[in-house]
Amino acid sequence: MDTRELGTVGPVSAVGFGSWQIGSDWGEVGETDAMHALDTAVQEGVTFVDTADVYGDGRSERLIGRLLKEHPHLTVATKMGRRMAQEPAHYNPGNFRAWNDDSRRNLGVDTIDLVQLHCPPSAVIDTDAVFDDLDAMVDEGRMRAYGVSVETCDQALAAIARPHVASIQVILNAFRPKPLEKVLPAAKAAGVGVIVRVPLASGLLSGKLTADSAFGENDHRTFNRRGEAFDQGETFSGVDYAAGLEAVERLRPLVPEGATMAGFALRWILDQDGVSTVIPGARNADQARGNAAAAHLPPLDAATHDRVREVYDALLRPHVHHRW
Repeated sequence: MDTRELGTVGPVSAVGFGSWQIGSDWGEVGETDAMHALDTAVQEGVTFVDTADVYGDGRSERLIGRLLKEHPHLTVATKMGRRMAQEPAHYNPGNFRAWNDDSRRNLGVDTIDLVQLHCPPSAVIDTDAVFDDLDAMVDEGRMRAYGVSVETCDQALAAIARPHVASIQVILNAFRPKPLEKVLPAAKAAGVGVIVRVPLASGLLSGKLTADSAFGENDHRTFNRRGEAFDQGETFSGVDYAAGLEAVERLRPLVPEGATMAGFALRWILDQDGVSTVIPGARNADQARGNAAAAHLPPLDAATHDRVREVYDALLRPHVHHRW
């Protein structure tokens, strides 16, 4: 698999592994399946794994810690900041170090490659003291670099403007292309890496969901469709479910022969200038293998990219473009 530069963090695989699914909020995923997914991803060339301290209350980090014992060459990013109410006062030196201690313990490392603020309020990104303290934590050897995971394009641009931010993490897919307008160009100009999450729109862009698809009670696609638990944009990328299904059917004829809908959706992201890595999740080895295969698909042609944008403009732009 080809590698790309993730800001000052260094080279990472173009397709990484997003570990929300093996932590929580996606239904039950057993430890055996989770470890098989992680091991398979590494076998397929994945070198970058993204997690967070709240994914299963540390479960995801602990599973990745087991993986690191066998594959210490991997680059691991985690996140912090969602263990308390999203109030700026909670983003302070004491909490940062407590959260960081837990993550380092879970991962079994002294120094974490990349620590990201986990979708903080805009006021946090605008606070100089927050980033002064993150700089201090790098100096203390707690982490090699830091970044910011964001919900909105405005937040991404504010984070990119910070001098020592190594990366931003954004939602970007065929249903949420707005970051292409300003965010990716700004990140490239600043030398900031771009991690793309929610690349398959919570499964919509896998092409496997239907109007009759059902999800478990502990699956965010059941309990967060209207943003009841966290930002609505994290679930189905914030698009209306029926409109998303229709958009998938309009995109399906564009999928190259021999590729899957999911592979096509991931390739679309990889084609975007400025993307460092995309982090689809996987519940099992087959999904991990399929995700990694997208890196080997040839780039899509200009006409296909134009058609993807036409579908977005016709069906989805009114749902999402003004919000994030």
